[in-house]
Amino acid sequence: LEQLGQGGMATVYKAYDTRLEREVAIKVIRKEAFPAETHERIFKRFEREAKVLAHMVHPNIVKIYDTGEYSGSPFLVMEYLPGKTLKDQMNRPINYRQAARLLAPIAQALHYAHQRGILHRDVKPSNILLMEDKTPILTDFGIAKLLEDTESHTLTGTGVGIGTPEYMAPEQGLGSQIDGRADIYSLGVVFYELLTGKKPFQAETPLAVLLKQVNDPLPRPKQYIPDLLDEVERVIFKALAKKSEDRYETMAAFAAALEGLVHVPP
Repeated sequence: LEQLGQGGMATVYKAYDTRLEREVAIKVIRKEAFPAETHERIFKRFEREAKVLAHMVHPNIVKIYDTGEYSGSPFLVMEYLPGKTLKDQMNRPINYRQAARLLAPIAQALHYAHQRGILHRDVKPSNILLMEDKTPILTDFGIAKLLEDTESHTLTGTGVGIGTPEYMAPEQGLGSQIDGRADIYSLGVVFYELLTGKKPFQAETPLAVLLKQVNDPLPRPKQYIPDLLDEVERVIFKALAKKSEDRYETMAAFAAALEGLVHVPP
């Protein structure tokens, strides 16, 4: 029916399922974004990943209905969600209770995925949809993994992990092995940005951002919000620790910390 968006590796369309008579979203992988010699390997992985994603049933994760191929390009059929992304609505900072209330369900959704051995790898505001009733829904699960090539580690040619530099954990930026704590870091960056209106690390180039993620101390949220509670700042510092072992051990622990902040008196 119409194009909803386009990224470096996929285009998303709104479509109508004539058989089940419902609107859906179709994400079509752009095969021209990848070297021809990698197509067969990537498309096989895409199908395997799609089957795993289709088994995830959680109220805060977008549903996968089907998968297929058109003119040599694989696609996913997903539920169509008419809300805007969190990125679209980040026009001003919000208070910590609002931010924690918004992100706690996303943390729970990520915990659900981690329990099933699935990492998101690209948690950021544009991958969180907000419904009309403000329910947050996480999208684009596992898509970044399709780009990772086990033989040469990456298909981007940059020698770094796949993801979005401003939201990427140091170990992910370095191309190291990652686990659920990389998603904790990314969600921590989203929390920081919701509170302060700023990303913690910004620079002219993606590589410069990654170097800051790895080397620079976290700018204190209190420099932007002087009256921010110590408890809120502690949660941020723990989620955004440089070393993964210093972060929350599990996404469930981070979710519990966010839920705790919802009820902290001002």
